[in-house]
Amino acid sequence: MNMKDKATDAEQRLIDKIEIAVRLDSELVEQIQHLTNDPSKVIEVAIRQWLRGDVPRDDELTRSPIRKPVPPRGEWND
Repeated sequence: MNMKDKATDAEQRLIDKIEIAVRLDSELVEQIQHLTNDPSKVIEVAIRQWLRGDVPRDDELTRSPIRKPVPPRGEWND
């Protein structure tokens, strides 16, 4: 593989990219900027992991409620 082939591969990857505008919380952007100067790469990796199901979600909408047993009648601690 020569240098011209490598340049062509890199150019093809750039052609395959689509630029979109995303609104993010400023604190989140600050945290991402501590990781990298290229936030789009962090976002792209996170989306790929999410689509593959690699990262289990842990938020209020995905948690199963914990059922606590109700004491028998007459044993309430009022």
